[in-house]
Amino acid sequence: MKKIVMVCLGNICRSPLAEGLLRSKVGQTVETDSAGTAAYHEGEAPDPRSIKIGRKYGVNISDLRGRQFVSEDFDRFDKIYVMDESNYQNVLKLARNEEDESKVDYILNEVYPGKNLSVPDPYYGGDQGFEDMYIMLDAATDKIVLKLQDGRI
Repeated sequence: MKKIVMVCLGNICRSPLAEGLLRSKVGQTVETDSAGTAAYHEGEAPDPRSIKIGRKYGVNISDLRGRQFVSEDFDRFDKIYVMDESNYQNVLKLARNEEDESKVDYILNEVYPGKNLSVPDPYYGGDQGFEDMYIMLDAATDKIVLKLQDGRI
């Protein structure tokens, strides 16, 4: 079984929604998880606005809880998707070797290969930021599903 983790800063907005989207599309065929590069929200439920936007589209993430990304995650996961440049750099700081580094990629590179685009953090914004985030993550997770189906992940 393939194992994929989504990573953002606090693990309450972007990464839990990305995890929930992927989980809703692959069911039990893939192990999904999410984590934050910081421990600000360890043990907390996702931001209510992320829960709300997920529910709007039939994705329930209310059962998820925040945790911090750790170097052992490189051993546990086949693929590590980050949401932005800061997440990318923070995850790479924990990498122990080139094999670890090769597992890390920007999630939007699935939609825009090689562009290293960020999913903007909607935490300090309004509802539109959460809607925009959902649209980006939905498109990216669709591409991840295709890669899983044809064995590229």
